[in-house]
Amino acid sequence: MIRPDLSLPIPDDITAAHFIGIGGSGMSGLARMFLELGVRVSGSDRADSAALRDLAALGATVHVGHDAANLADDVDTVIHTGAIWPENPEFVLAKERGLHVIHRSQALHWLIGGRRLVSVAGAHGKTTSTGMLVTALRDLGVDPTFVNGGVIAQLGVSSGTGSDDVFVIEADESDGTFLLYDTSIALITNVDPDHLDHWGTRDAFYDAFARFANEAREAVVISSDDAGAQRVAQQLSHPHVVTFGEAADAVVRVGDIVTDGPVSFSVTYQGVTVGARLPIPGAHNAINAAGAVAVLLTLGHDLEPAVRAVEGFAGTIRRFELHGVERGVSVFDDYAHHPTEVAAALAAARTVVGDGRIIAIQQPHTYSRTQEMYREFADVLERYADHTVMLDVYGAREDPVPGVTGELVSGAFADPSHVHYVADWQQAADYTATVAREGDYVITLGCGNVYLIIPQVLDALARTDAPAVPAPGE
Repeated sequence: MIRPDLSLPIPDDITAAHFIGIGGSGMSGLARMFLELGVRVSGSDRADSAALRDLAALGATVHVGHDAANLADDVDTVIHTGAIWPENPEFVLAKERGLHVIHRSQALHWLIGGRRLVSVAGAHGKTTSTGMLVTALRDLGVDPTFVNGGVIAQLGVSSGTGSDDVFVIEADESDGTFLLYDTSIALITNVDPDHLDHWGTRDAFYDAFARFANEAREAVVISSDDAGAQRVAQQLSHPHVVTFGEAADAVVRVGDIVTDGPVSFSVTYQGVTVGARLPIPGAHNAINAAGAVAVLLTLGHDLEPAVRAVEGFAGTIRRFELHGVERGVSVFDDYAHHPTEVAAALAAARTVVGDGRIIAIQQPHTYSRTQEMYREFADVLERYADHTVMLDVYGAREDPVPGVTGELVSGAFADPSHVHYVADWQQAADYTATVAREGDYVITLGCGNVYLIIPQVLDALARTDAPAVPAPGE
């Protein structure tokens, strides 16, 4: 892993950019925007993907696998993620050539220029909130530029170049890069301490969010309900703070939340109340919508049009995304990789599954988070899922830690009959098929590559008869 050096100079002009790790959701979005600006783009990733093929179709030169030969002679700037290692041959050669070598956040800073920036930050909900803002602004007649951490369902892309001055981004707190940007309006969805491998302490995490908010040039929009956000709010000296949530004193108050299917709710601002209904489930999405409405109000839009615009949001890819139905069992995928996110995803599923059960397939993400939060993961999975199939840890940028596996999480369940740990994916898919019954939801959870097990699960369901006996734990 390479920690971003945000002190490195960002070039004024970029004519040919090479992306190391170009296939990632954030990096592919940046690469697409560079292409739209007429920059020659090349890049590499460790595996082929739809993102690589899409970029190639747009004119990028892409490579599968990292090799020094991938770095063309005309490249003047190399853009990388923090997930690569210092020994990456393209990174090493770029340094040897004396090229501009910058982190992806610095590339985003270059793209933003001097535009009016809305930065969405928070441990959870920022991808959804960013998507809501982008689609709502477009519905309101604004053409924003945007970079999101996930593909916005109705747009089919995670980034786009607009003609208006507003630029909306999902700002990353994991490595401190959200402090790099010249933010006009800061939206903080919540402040649930995470990424302590970078920040070290919870206090440092809270302090970073307070700095991010206080440096916003126009306004801070922050949750009134989240405990971490409340703690950050106490540190704010900003003259324009707009709170949102269910709290009675929230400036933009959400109420009347009904979760029996797609979520409905009301939004109240300055004594006026407007009813709303989203096409996606979950009380947490009503809260996300209130935050998006608060930002739209801050940008000068009226309440009723803002609420109606947010209602049009159809979700983002890898957020409770249905991949198929086999033998009456619906198989979904969700990006949730923190206990709070897992709880929200499963609670939302509970509102629409009816009489069916929820079977979670969990892939813990990173050894450090798993080691820090394995008890919390076990608790929320046992509370919100009817049964859990536990896979092994997706290490991402981290080296393995002895004893930190999926079994660490499964071993923390109070009732072992509610969980089954299996490292082999085919065995996990086959086991899931023996448990699932008609009407059940199977949901893969994690921000690694867990979604790749879905074809195996659907195939196993097609090959396996419905179970004639109660599932484990019943």
